[in-house]
Amino acid sequence: MADTVLYEVTDGLATITLNRPDAMNAMNTEAKVALRDAARAAAADPAVRAVLLTATGRAFCVGQDLKEHVSLLAADREAGTGSTMSTVREHYNPIVKALTEMPKPVVAGVNGVAAGAGFGFALAADYRVVADTAAFNTSFAGVALTADSGVSWTLPRLIGHSRATDLLLFPRSVPAQEAYELGIVNKLVPAAELAAEAAAVARALADGPTLAYAALKKSLAYGAGHSLSESLEKEDELQTLAGASEDHGIAVAAFLAKEKPKYVGR
Repeated sequence: MADTVLYEVTDGLATITLNRPDAMNAMNTEAKVALRDAARAAAADPAVRAVLLTATGRAFCVGQDLKEHVSLLAADREAGTGSTMSTVREHYNPIVKALTEMPKPVVAGVNGVAAGAGFGFALAADYRVVADTAAFNTSFAGVALTADSGVSWTLPRLIGHSRATDLLLFPRSVPAQEAYELGIVNKLVPAAELAAEAAAVARALADGPTLAYAALKKSLAYGAGHSLSESLEKEDELQTLAGASEDHGIAVAAFLAKEKPKYVGR
């Protein structure tokens, strides 16, 4: 992986670290490709049972690198093309799909501002541990763009259509405490404890029943767009698969023995 994004797997936990601290982890082309490839690698690796997405420096990710973006737009105008905006299709969409659809839980450790696509990446995670000094901003309308990175789908599902519309039409910095109250943040912690707490949450998930977590992700995504009747049928289908897993047998045996289960992820 490129140095703009660091990737490491330790005992079933993949840690993906955005690593352009001097640019507040703004996404240039190199970083977008590296993040896309890291997310896909974590999704495809059977040894990975959970993912921690975090960042170095004082920001989580401020979204598109506008310095690079301006130069690419100028090149487009000179060539008479519009290839710059293909980044949504080539980079942002695949990143969000890899994070949301991988059959294992994703934790975002949000250390600072998450804006634009950076906000989208945080929302694409299944669980957000956030420093009390962090903030969120949709940003898109502020540069005359519409939502990308899944924000139009994830944000209203977390905070409702009306509040999401407000934050998209009138971009502003939403402090961590307000984001917690809105339902964007799962766990709010002092900034000094963010790294340790995010790692602990991700480690607990990596040690958990991986197939059950995958089924829960699939069930929640399915239920967001289907009727109750259809969702009940999907629950039946997924519960049958979970019930046949090795981890379910381990959990039941541990419960009867009054012991803590040691899951194997199968």
